[in-house]
Amino acid sequence: MPLYKKEEFKDGGILAVWQITENEDELKIIAETPTAEQESIEQMPAHQRRLESYAVRALLTEIFDERVYIGYEEDDSPYIKNTHYKISISHSGEFACIYVHQNTNVGVDIESLSRNFDAVEKKILSDDEQEYLNEKYKQLQLALIWSAKEAIYKLMGERNINFAKQIQIDKFMPHDDEGKLDAIFIDYEGDEHELELFYQIFEGYEMVWVAM
Repeated sequence: MPLYKKEEFKDGGILAVWQITENEDELKIIAETPTAEQESIEQMPAHQRRLESYAVRALLTEIFDERVYIGYEEDDSPYIKNTHYKISISHSGEFACIYVHQNTNVGVDIESLSRNFDAVEKKILSDDEQEYLNEKYKQLQLALIWSAKEAIYKLMGERNINFAKQIQIDKFMPHDDEGKLDAIFIDYEGDEHELELFYQIFEGYEMVWVAM
């Protein structure tokens, strides 16, 4: 299947999702991957990882008119070498997504709702977040909190962030299709940064994104 969805926001951000239904050879043709990147992808031992990488390249081909080149920082965060656009990448199962913006840092995360998120509760939630969990919606709340914190982690670009202490997701009740989350990030200087995140739920997956 080609591009699953693409949204262009008023602030200049672009969010795009690819549903991976093609085989590797088909995706390789669609992706139009630069030679050096293709050689790197072909060396990946995991078949699923190669599919995800080609799906990301296919999304870049959909978004940009010119050929763009992906590089990685020392902490493995991606960047586009030949444009001013910032980029965040995520993939899970049959979906890959990217969020790009010309003017500001971005973060995106996608996860399958079939995953069990029970371990997340004690690992990355603050006491306040644990208290507002609703038993009926708990798994969905945990999934969205996890993705929200992952997206914020990518947005901030700081290593060794304590997800429980430095990222607080305000109390919310999840909707079935899409919604908004409010959060606070506390940096190493103790300064608080208010953030607004958005999420969508589709095809058994949830995706959260944020820009600042």
